[in-house]
Amino acid sequence: MATDPRGKAATLALRRRLLSNSCRLFFPEDPIKIVRGQGQYMYDEQGAEYIDCINNVAHVGHCHPLVVQAAHEQNQVLNTNSRYLHDNIVDYAQRLSETLPEKLCVFYFLNSGSEANDLALRLARQYTGHWDVVVLDHAYHGHLSSLIDISPYKFRDLDGQKEWVHVAPLPDTYRGPYREDHPNPAVAYASEVKRVVSSAQEKGRKIAAFFAESLPSVGGQIIPPAGYFPEVAGHIRRAGGVFVADEIQVGFGRVGKHFWAFQLQGEDFVPDIVTMGKSIGNGHPVACVATTHAVARAFEATGVEYFNTAERKLHFVEHRRPRKECPEVQAPDVFQLGQRTTRGSKAGCHPDRHGRESEKL
Repeated sequence: MATDPRGKAATLALRRRLLSNSCRLFFPEDPIKIVRGQGQYMYDEQGAEYIDCINNVAHVGHCHPLVVQAAHEQNQVLNTNSRYLHDNIVDYAQRLSETLPEKLCVFYFLNSGSEANDLALRLARQYTGHWDVVVLDHAYHGHLSSLIDISPYKFRDLDGQKEWVHVAPLPDTYRGPYREDHPNPAVAYASEVKRVVSSAQEKGRKIAAFFAESLPSVGGQIIPPAGYFPEVAGHIRRAGGVFVADEIQVGFGRVGKHFWAFQLQGEDFVPDIVTMGKSIGNGHPVACVATTHAVARAFEATGVEYFNTAERKLHFVEHRRPRKECPEVQAPDVFQLGQRTTRGSKAGCHPDRHGRESEKL
């Protein structure tokens, strides 16, 4: 395997000179210089092979041949934004709608998970006419200013908690106050959300939304107890708010037997807004917000248009592989990249389990 013409020390020196120290490296004491990836493997400048157990973005592995082909083909045809009429964007929306509850039938396509969550916040506020947000402790929803404000994982090291942000306990049945031996941890943790909402209302605050990753990742790969989301949604909706399911890190079949992680909460549970990123594009800049007609119509009533450059990447092709490598995974792994959606790659059998922050693009 060919060696890299620039040594690691030289690259590190250039990085330290040209990039901010806020842009941190993995393994800063002795960083690995990665020059390429293939499938579930990454390679350094000396050709050493590493199994990639950290990257939570490459949903079907690095440099998947269909991903490479899709990007190449689309780059030869068109690169534009959503204000032009084109088949790809409606074809993709139609296929995506087939994976979601019928109520979630209006789509916005964007470039990053942070953009998706920021738009979800705008949608919620416009629809409800309220401002405040309830989030889970240790949550991380993106790096825009609006999302730092609703991410306890971040804001506690910065300006602190805003008066319009209300933090509920993480529904952790392993380390939290209500554990697996509790008779009904879902109701108990949801009651904590109700308490937080009531406390906010006593101060004259009005709840616009409850934001939660369907499986909190930065908080430690937490699996909320079954029934928790429906209970929470009831409390939030009675307060005039909407439920936002952040599927940016955990959607598109990553939980195994379901396509979306919120479906672990039961067939009847339907969020008001779902946000997607990362695996939708196998690490390329694609994201999506799915919502209801009612929420979308309220946003349209402002008269302010919404457009994005994400359309240039949207198209489908389907590819299936045997799942003998990981038979416990029943649902297809699916990503959206370039023009393609691909199902069932071996690399897709390796979920993100590192339990630390992976920044939303």
